[in-house]
Amino acid sequence: MDQRALVLFSGGQDSTTCLAWALDRYSIVETIGFDYGQRHAIELQCRQPILDQVRTHSGKWAQRLGPDHMIDLRVLGQVSDTALTDSKEIEFTNTGLPNTFVPGRNHLFFTFAAAVAYRRGLTTLVGGMCETDYSGYPDCRDNTLKALQVALTLGMDARIIVETPLMWLDKAQTWRLAETIGGSRLVDLVREATHSCYLGNRESVHDWGYGCGSCPACELRANGYRQYIDSADPA
Repeated sequence: MDQRALVLFSGGQDSTTCLAWALDRYSIVETIGFDYGQRHAIELQCRQPILDQVRTHSGKWAQRLGPDHMIDLRVLGQVSDTALTDSKEIEFTNTGLPNTFVPGRNHLFFTFAAAVAYRRGLTTLVGGMCETDYSGYPDCRDNTLKALQVALTLGMDARIIVETPLMWLDKAQTWRLAETIGGSRLVDLVREATHSCYLGNRESVHDWGYGCGSCPACELRANGYRQYIDSADPA
């Protein structure tokens, strides 16, 4: 396996788990985040504290974790008309998708990430996309990410690998993966420091973390945490 990776790191549960996954496997791991005018921009404020805590998790991780890159993609929010980039009620559209779907988001994320990786000599891109517990976003599907890998490799005439370690995991399994990688300390970090709420609520705290508790992201996270706790070995 290639030893140099770039993790798409938002400050949320999934990307934090993926960061730990990458730090366990690659000798050099850098991170990249995107400001796309998201309604829950508070997630961007969570990124640096998480990175600081991850560095203290183990000496190995501290040595492997490299620079963080922040990309201004607010133009995406300007051309979007979604509940993630505007103050509107979350609902399903006549396409069957929730209006939290931001068209082209992951395509742009991976394109810019690949450009940074190319410059930095990093050939593996790691993303927290999932096709098991998700809202049906077509740009999170496995086939989409495989197609992006082919397009990026061809377009840059360089080997680009796209890794999605959460693709076939539900949220309970994502919590379990965090525990497997980093023990209860990493689970606590995910609970206390990450942000996934679509509404940007950082005032209400629950056993699974901060959030409004009612948006689709909070419901997925909460249900997964309860299933994770219920399935825990009593021993």
